[in-house]
Amino acid sequence: MTNRKERKEMRLQQHKGTRKHYIDNLRNMTILLLFPVHTFMIWNDFGSRFYIWQGENRILSTCIVLVNPWFMPLLFVLAGMSARYALEKRSRKEFVIQRIHKLLIPFLGGLVFLVPFQTVYARKFFENYEGSLWENLCYFFTHLTDFSGYDGAFTPGHLWFILFLFLISLLALAVFRFLPYEKLAAHVEKLPIVGVVLLFLPVWLMYYLGNFGGYSIGKNLALYLLGYYVLSNDLVAEKLEKSRKWLTCVCVIVTIASVIMYYSFSYYGDLWVNFVGWFSILVLLATGKKCFNKRTGFTDYFNQASYPVYILHQSILVALAYYVVQISENLLIQVASIGFGSFLLTVLAYHVVRLIPFARKLIGVK
Repeated sequence: MTNRKERKEMRLQQHKGTRKHYIDNLRNMTILLLFPVHTFMIWNDFGSRFYIWQGENRILSTCIVLVNPWFMPLLFVLAGMSARYALEKRSRKEFVIQRIHKLLIPFLGGLVFLVPFQTVYARKFFENYEGSLWENLCYFFTHLTDFSGYDGAFTPGHLWFILFLFLISLLALAVFRFLPYEKLAAHVEKLPIVGVVLLFLPVWLMYYLGNFGGYSIGKNLALYLLGYYVLSNDLVAEKLEKSRKWLTCVCVIVTIASVIMYYSFSYYGDLWVNFVGWFSILVLLATGKKCFNKRTGFTDYFNQASYPVYILHQSILVALAYYVVQISENLLIQVASIGFGSFLLTVLAYHVVRLIPFARKLIGVK
């Protein structure tokens, strides 16, 4: 027991004052990527529509395929890495309390005040709905269909990520208790780079566990655990950084192949997508550690703003898109207006809401 406490104290001293800024920067940049991705979703050809849907556009849909294998999975990996560092400073009880305030309360707040708002515009767009916000809110909480929300029925909307992360954080705590980081660290450090790459296999297999229309608790739990046990390990990070050049070359090749296969043949197979996604995450972590491991004004601002921006962005984007597509028929103007306009309005909304004490907690302002 003494040795375990000594090792923990040594790690605390090692990490004290050495915040890994590349984790923050990668997280912030990934969240900002949601603005073009959700804008392009208005023209997706996946067959899933969107709250506002203007028909199929192959080029914009292929742009989504370019980043879709990794941009949300990366957030779960980063969350797992951050959990390891957080649990070195907090007890499990403190960690759970922090998760409740950071994740559960904003999820419930957004579920009441934001998500039903965007389903109003979906009903307006697809069904010419003319009822009140209150009538839509009652409809939202009393009707259940496919969880998409495009028909006004109940959906977690974009807040599925927050709900999943909360549940996964609690599930993972049980895993950490029975399998502490220290027990695996020595084995993880012996993994060759090829072994790290092959870890996409459990991610792919776990994809089919707790899968709700492509949103998989199993896969995201696997990503979170790999972030905690493997990718937060300093020796693994060093190996990735040393192999960054060839990993990047392979990543570019497989990404181009994905784009060609989707654009030309509509191919988007689960095994291939999980491989490309995992490979991309490894490259992004290696590149981030090499190039973005520094504190800048961008880091300081978006460390505070990125999470509230995530919570607010989609409701604002959907509302703006509803009006933009009726004002202009030019695709370029529509895309630019929705993408840049929703970003500016979301940042403005963040600065307004953060001034309201009660509302601050609902959007996760620190």
